Amino acid sequence: MRLFLFVFIFFSGLNVFSQDKLPVAAVRDTVFYTKVDSLYREDQFYLGVTYNILLHTPQGFSQNGLSTGINFGFLRDMPVNKARTYSIAAGLGLSYNKYHQNLQVSETGGNRTYTIVDESSYSRNKLEQLFVDIPIELRWRNSTPQSTKFWRIYTGFKVRYLLLNKTKYVGEQDIVITNNPDFNKVQYGPYISFGYNTWNFHAYYGLNPIFKDAKIGNEAIDISTINFGLMFYIL
Repeated sequence: MRLFLFVFIFFSGLNVFSQDKLPVAAVRDTVFYTKVDSLYREDQFYLGVTYNILLHTPQGFSQNGLSTGINFGFLRDMPVNKARTYSIAAGLGLSYNKYHQNLQVSETGGNRTYTIVDESSYSRNKLEQLFVDIPIELRWRNSTPQSTKFWRIYTGFKVRYLLLNKTKYVGEQDIVITNNPDFNKVQYGPYISFGYNTWNFHAYYGLNPIFKDAKIGNEAIDISTINFGLMFYIL
């Protein structure tokens, strides 16, 4: 009787196990599908590197050395058509710009003086600015749910809030001024990015001057900026 029960349980277990396995033909003929997200968004982190040029400069002003910038942040994509090739995006980021030039900023008793100096009189003279950026843009791309490689044209408007600024002059004496109140706290302008896949050309044009209240003698300093370079988008 014990032998009979053992044999019955053993073969019953084999039967259950064999039912759990798919036939070889069924496994061979099984087709696996990748789910397509037809409601995809191009939410993206961005990283840009730029070369910076100052415009509307006073007489005798010149840039020297390499004036560069870097910016990064995140953009929220909001498609507006069924094919999702057009969208609106808004975001938040940080940008840092550096300018090497010959405008010396000095301070005495809380009063700041601006002077164009000869390049031979100093070893370094730079301006640095750190901004919080709020970009809003219109987007076109020929993307599909199956591909992340596509052509794009993104154009928009950016508002920048100045968090920190510093000017540093190194010559016969070193002059460092931080958080100069003569700079415009709010700066803004249009921009455009276009290209294919990760590599994209980018340009920003500042509409208002970087200074709100600065003069050389009796002449107001109306310097503005243009930044152009490469923008990288990361999904």
